[in-house]
Amino acid sequence: MKIKFTINDKIVTATLIDSVTTHDFIALLPLNITLKEYAGTEAVADLPKKLSTNGMPSGYKPSKGDITYYAPWGNLAIFHKDFNYSHGLVLIAKLDADIDLFNLSQPIKVTIELMP
Repeated sequence: MKIKFTINDKIVTATLIDSVTTHDFIALLPLNITLKEYAGTEAVADLPKKLSTNGMPSGYKPSKGDITYYAPWGNLAIFHKDFNYSHGLVLIAKLDADIDLFNLSQPIKVTIELMP
């Protein structure tokens, strides 16, 4: 399955990973969020509720283009740079292209929808 991000007039797609966390994320869609730059490596946004991480690995080493859920804070994190293993991080999708759109100089409003 795929999702799409609408950022101003641009559409970016991502391929979802099949997991319990991803299914919880899909249940939130469509979703309007504001992404903000964090630590020079990722764009983050709060989610309206915490997602299940039952049966998921205790952490993950993210790569550029990964869309993840950070369980301790309950937020979405989209990596525009590779990063170190992080406890509590769960992979939910991978961007198909246009990763640099998520290297933000200011917050941006984004709509995330499941693609048919």
